[in-house]
Amino acid sequence: MLTKRVIPCLDVKNKKVTKGVRFQNNVELGDPVEMALGYSRDGADELVFYDITASAEGRPIDIEMVKAVARAIRIPFAVGGGIATLEDMYRVLLAGAEKISVNSLAVTNSSIISEGSKAFGAQCIVLGMDPVKTADRKKFPSGYEITVKGFRQRTGIDALEWAKRAESLGVGEIVVNSVDADGMQTGFNLELTALISTSVNIPVVASGGAGVPQHLVEVFTQGKADAAIIASMVHTGKYTIRQIKDEMVAAKIPTREKW
Repeated sequence: MLTKRVIPCLDVKNKKVTKGVRFQNNVELGDPVEMALGYSRDGADELVFYDITASAEGRPIDIEMVKAVARAIRIPFAVGGGIATLEDMYRVLLAGAEKISVNSLAVTNSSIISEGSKAFGAQCIVLGMDPVKTADRKKFPSGYEITVKGFRQRTGIDALEWAKRAESLGVGEIVVNSVDADGMQTGFNLELTALISTSVNIPVVASGGAGVPQHLVEVFTQGKADAAIIASMVHTGKYTIRQIKDEMVAAKIPTREKW
């Protein structure tokens, strides 16, 4: 049985890790390289690095920061933000990343998924999606609408429809980030995660809402997720990766002890 992955997320702005609630009121938490190294040593299965202002500022991702993080860790590493072309993807992979995350760009230019998958392999291409709950079930049968640009813009696209289309285009993994739960630390959106997980044949990563280790147990069992992204609960020092994995083991969830 495949092990469930625990993935700390580093949202980076001005060369510092930050965290807010629904992308608002972000506060600086530390140095990305030091934090990445700490999580790698503590038993994280993978790491996610987002240059959260690159796209909005119309600039490339901070490639030197990507290189520095890649040199410091010994675990798989996904990178997103400011990636607009195949050349950008290639630069990120050369810098040491194993996976490339696309989000808003993929909505406006879905061919980037198929082009990236063909050039580098589906396992390299990760779709980040930011669905928000909606009451309009006629237009959005799943009950969720895709948003872009840091949750600020609605797209008119149904979340489940987008997930299935991205899979058909060649994406290798989907990160489902609940807009409503982001930064709240009250638990993952189990309904949304399970909906996507049971409807596609590629790994689904839950994101948004983790506050205590039990939330990961719930998203791996009830939410059917293959992996879970965490941020605030470990960035603040409230919990360690080891404590999270101990609770997963106690719940008989397949868990990788350490790389």
